[in-house]
Amino acid sequence: MQFLYPTFLFALAALAIPVILHLFYFRRFKKVYFTNVRFLKEVKEETSARSKLRNLLVLLMRLLAIAFLVLAFAQPFLPAKNAEVKAGTKAVSIFIDNSFSMEALSQDVPLLEKAKQRAREAVQAYAPDDQFQILTNDFEGRHQRLVGRDDALALIDEVAISPEVKALSRVLTRQQQALSTGRTENHVAYMISDFQRNITDIENYADTTMELNLVPLQAVQERNIGIDSAWFNAPVPIANQANAVIVKIRNFTGEDAENIRLSIGYEGQTKPVGTLSIPANASVLDTVNLSIQRTGWHEAELAITDYPVQFDDTYYFSFNVREQINVLAINESEPGRYLTAALSGMPNFKLDNLLSQNLDYSSFSNYQLIITNGLSNISTGLGFELAQFVKEGGNLLVFPGRNANIDTYRSFLTAFPANELLRFEEEPRVVGSVNTEEFIFNDVFENRSANLKLPSTQGNFRLATSASRGEERLLSYRDGNAYLAKYQVEKGNLYLCAAPLDEQYNDLVRNGEIFIPMLYKMAISAGKGQKVAYTIGRDEVIEANHQATSSDIVYKLKGQGREFIPEQRIIGSKVFLSVNNQVRDAGFYSLFLKAATPLGTYAFNYDRRESALDYYAPDALAELIGQQANIINIADTAVLTARIEEQSQGTPLWRWCLILALVFLAVEVLLLRLWKV
Repeated sequence: MQFLYPTFLFALAALAIPVILHLFYFRRFKKVYFTNVRFLKEVKEETSARSKLRNLLVLLMRLLAIAFLVLAFAQPFLPAKNAEVKAGTKAVSIFIDNSFSMEALSQDVPLLEKAKQRAREAVQAYAPDDQFQILTNDFEGRHQRLVGRDDALALIDEVAISPEVKALSRVLTRQQQALSTGRTENHVAYMISDFQRNITDIENYADTTMELNLVPLQAVQERNIGIDSAWFNAPVPIANQANAVIVKIRNFTGEDAENIRLSIGYEGQTKPVGTLSIPANASVLDTVNLSIQRTGWHEAELAITDYPVQFDDTYYFSFNVREQINVLAINESEPGRYLTAALSGMPNFKLDNLLSQNLDYSSFSNYQLIITNGLSNISTGLGFELAQFVKEGGNLLVFPGRNANIDTYRSFLTAFPANELLRFEEEPRVVGSVNTEEFIFNDVFENRSANLKLPSTQGNFRLATSASRGEERLLSYRDGNAYLAKYQVEKGNLYLCAAPLDEQYNDLVRNGEIFIPMLYKMAISAGKGQKVAYTIGRDEVIEANHQATSSDIVYKLKGQGREFIPEQRIIGSKVFLSVNNQVRDAGFYSLFLKAATPLGTYAFNYDRRESALDYYAPDALAELIGQQANIINIADTAVLTARIEEQSQGTPLWRWCLILALVFLAVEVLLLRLWKV
């Protein structure tokens, strides 16, 4: 047994007071007239013995009452196993998991309400002068400071379900930071959560400066089916044709799911797609054909019917179909007439022909495709600007000149990196294969096995072969050498042809079934992989084209009944918008400047990490976290306050001491009143 306040034991000296009173208490005798003196001696002896016994018992009761009263103030306790109890004020951090998974039911109430109840009980288990931090997944600024007991209880009442979800390692770091600001070194932390496996990443906790307590809450097991993600099968959506959207739907439970209905909402209409069957703990992919009839920004919504977990049953996505495709051809001497004819005949295409000596590098960002046609030399400045253009999402098609300077081309291509030009070989070659799996030639030919007329050359550059350059061949010669190769460079692509576009060496311009779709798809696929959806709490930065000419103009995001100004950072032709925690509800948010017309529409969805209803059981959690942390696992009907006192302070005995003190005082009263001498 130990004492929380051992200095109170000095008060045991007060035991001398009743002893002194007992020793120096002189009772006044009363005269009793008695006729028969023969019995006086016997009565005197009997009365004296009974009086002494009663007085000793009264003295004992008084001594015991005072002793146990002093012990009550010293607060004795039986120390908990492996617990170190420290006196003085405490800094207590309590994390309440308020993510979507806490909407699940625990017998009769949602887990969040049970978590708030446990948090209140934890606060009430400590002294009024202790300090408290109430923390949630929102990581709000007001939750990063220590407050008193009343303020802590008020903050607990305000906790509500949030789309935010944080890994518990990040939560633990926040708790440590907040507790370090307190005026005491006695730190205690609580985590009240359902401890889903995908967020519980605190293994083998070993921090001895902070006592960590985990309070697991168990939900009733429920079924959950959710839309995981969606994306376009092609790099970019194309107007006036059907675009395939791939949808990934997951079954997060251990039972097969049948007849899951999928629908899509687009252009103000909701259309059923079909029904799906999903095996247990698995996912399926389905294809939705979306017919796009206009250019500009579009909004679409995928939905399934599932109950009771519904936050992941809807998936919003947005996309942009360009109104005009801008192409720049950089020529050595004069524009290529076949190239001009091919691009001029395509709707919504605008071609600019410029000489290599008359270039405005700052305008490169306005183009989706740049073609270098027959350049003999590529200067260092031009090479650098072209490389930046590709890295930022543009597509570059290179047709080297017959008399190309190998050294300048080698320096230019190494920057990507891409395989260099070696030597020009004047011998006839014929293209023998087309890569129809790649986007450029995918879905171009109805019959891939048909005998296509493929390009032939009378001379070409041999390309170096290096596996580290990431070459993907789109067209190959019959002898296995590359005719047209693709290199993905960050956000854009470099396409390198081994032969000049000059008809004297290359008849590509006469193969319309190859040349036309090649140019078309290279142009429309610029900016490949445009983001169709963002995740709330995870994707905090939106990348958009910078439309303003003045730094004083402020971008705004508007949607779901809210309007706010995100943090903006302009780099070149791009603006990066940081939304931080300002987006709270899933849906569409439009980007505005001063004009009423939106510059873009962006879709936000809730984080799918909460979809997997897979939790750590208390025993598994204890094995994961290690012996340094405490697992407080109590019944739903039990009160956490007493368990915390026992867990963190040991088994307190002061209540028993106070009860015994009162009992001994009551016995003393009974002795004095009922024992007549």
